Amino acid sequence: MNPAANTTTVKNDPNLVYSTDSGKITTKPATKPQVEAFADGAVRIRRETKGRGGKAVLTISGIARPHDELVLLAAKLKKKCACGGAVKEGVIEIQGDKRELVEQLLQAEGFKTKWAGG
Repeated sequence: MNPAANTTTVKNDPNLVYSTDSGKITTKPATKPQVEAFADGAVRIRRETKGRGGKAVLTISGIARPHDELVLLAAKLKKKCACGGAVKEGVIEIQGDKRELVEQLLQAEGFKTKWAGG
């Protein structure tokens, strides 16, 4: 068996973690998907309780910004609202029902907002 032929097929294997020839194999991290804005340009603020044990969570979607900027915006909102939250798949989640405050803060940042859902 030719070891050179085996090495090329092993290095092309996407599931490979370690090779005795080259050591630990690292792959480039996947980039976060870019979120698209809604057609009217408004950011949607939605109050959700489903699947959250009855606790209210505000989800803010439609902000077409890179993931890093969404994290910074979420941190600002969490600090002003004095609550927790996260950024998941391009959607900012803020714990609690503080729609009026979040709407004012987003409008101060220059976003056009709309309430969605109930």
